[in-house]
Amino acid sequence: MVLAALALAWVTGCSDPSDASIAAAPPPAGPGAPTAARPVESASVPPTGAPAQSQPPREKSRVLYLGDSLAMETQRVLADRISAAGRATVHSAPYSGTTLCDYLADTARDSLVPPQDKAAALVRSQRPKVVVLQFWGNSWAYTPCMDSIPQGGGSRYYTRYAADAKALTEQIAAAARDVGIPRPRIVWVLQGPDAFSPDRVRRVNGIYRAQAAAGRDLVADAGLSVSPAGARYTWAQRLPCNDDERARSQDCRGGLTAVHRDDDHLHFCLAPTTKTPRPCPVHSPGIVRYCEAIATVVDAGLRPRA
Repeated sequence: MVLAALALAWVTGCSDPSDASIAAAPPPAGPGAPTAARPVESASVPPTGAPAQSQPPREKSRVLYLGDSLAMETQRVLADRISAAGRATVHSAPYSGTTLCDYLADTARDSLVPPQDKAAALVRSQRPKVVVLQFWGNSWAYTPCMDSIPQGGGSRYYTRYAADAKALTEQIAAAARDVGIPRPRIVWVLQGPDAFSPDRVRRVNGIYRAQAAAGRDLVADAGLSVSPAGARYTWAQRLPCNDDERARSQDCRGGLTAVHRDDDHLHFCLAPTTKTPRPCPVHSPGIVRYCEAIATVVDAGLRPRA
């Protein structure tokens, strides 16, 4: 019954993908708001009567956020966290139920992602500095580009998944070359515990780590933030509250905070799943934890490579 309930929740949360392109607005001006950088030589006071030299605002970098239903529900919080630092804005294009192959340019016929939102197409149009990839590892009947390979079903699943990770990296790099921009830094999001198949997520995360190392890219262990301390791949519905959660009485009950609903072992949104995918409409501690872990790594990816 638990498996059936989870499958139902997953299906209803992944049908009828909505238009999820959301660019985060720049943070409002005010105390503590970031200001445009100015060259050192412009800091001197101009001679009396000379017009002040105004400096054009520095254009913010762009971050591209792609992924499945976990990206769908987290996109607004992640955009807020990234834009708050003042260095970047976010363009999100998640589609629930998807996997890596859905964002490949050569899977147009059997893909849940339309051509204009494929990874390469968005790199050409958005020209991002960082691309965040959030994929749980879907391979269901409604993820047709996986060719009916069972999820976690032995070597065939993992071999195919690793090949798709490599191909997606290559297509992102090629698209950047097409438009003459530096190859974006890719942030691979490591997944939280799978309630029913812990080893599957462990191996998927291993693929992400290996691909990040091969491409000199980054990993964001967002899954660690929703795992018990000292038990990275053990699923838990509730976790000990952190300092921020203890400061919010509605987040922390009896020293624990909920990262999953009672009826959903996968998602972090504490609102009920709907037939139309959407960003999470309620404050959810699991989403906050997850997005803060990603935003920290994105910030590192926006800085020049060492």
